[in-house]
Amino acid sequence: MKPGSGTTTDVVTDETDVEGAEAGEAGVPGTAERARDDDTDPGAGAGAGASGGEETEAGPARRWPRVLAGVLAVVLLAAGGAFYVAGRQLRDTPATSNKALTDSAATTQVAGDVTNALGKVFSYGPGDTAATKASAQQLLAGKALQQYAALFGQVEKQAADQKLTLTTHVVRAGVTRLTHDSAHLLVFMDQVYERKGKAASTAAAQLSVTARLQQSRWTIVEIDAR
Repeated sequence: MKPGSGTTTDVVTDETDVEGAEAGEAGVPGTAERARDDDTDPGAGAGAGASGGEETEAGPARRWPRVLAGVLAVVLLAAGGAFYVAGRQLRDTPATSNKALTDSAATTQVAGDVTNALGKVFSYGPGDTAATKASAQQLLAGKALQQYAALFGQVEKQAADQKLTLTTHVVRAGVTRLTHDSAHLLVFMDQVYERKGKAASTAAAQLSVTARLQQSRWTIVEIDAR
């Protein structure tokens, strides 16, 4: 073998090896790229799955505010109803429905009518008991008139026999309860008794009176001594 030929063969072999090596090296990137592509596909699938999971979880998360809003609306409606009922109860209590606390004009009227009536029916003299009886028929009614009529016969006889004069002064008439047609009063009176030939005497009296509004005037329907 000639040295020149061997040298040539070696050179060719070396070049072949180099080309093979270059070809092998050239194939490595392709393999790596395919591997990366293969790796990328599962990753993309995983990403898609994760995104789907987030959407699934986001659905209930978006529904919660609507549920809470509905619950709050129900609570507010219930609270509003409770406050309305409570307010209505406060407005309808006996204290707030008592016009004696809020209507001074009506309170003054009933106190004046009752004061005038008591002064007339409990004042009489030996010769004017008929006028007192007539006043009672106009100013009293119901139980009060029945009681008065049952007792007045004795009053007439006593006034005639003893020459008795009775004068009644209402010291104070306090309205304790008043509605549009009914009133309750606590009345304090001084009664002066005069008998012929004797000194006058004074006695205090306290009455519980119930009155009714009849034909624009307060009429006494019940009298109780206290």
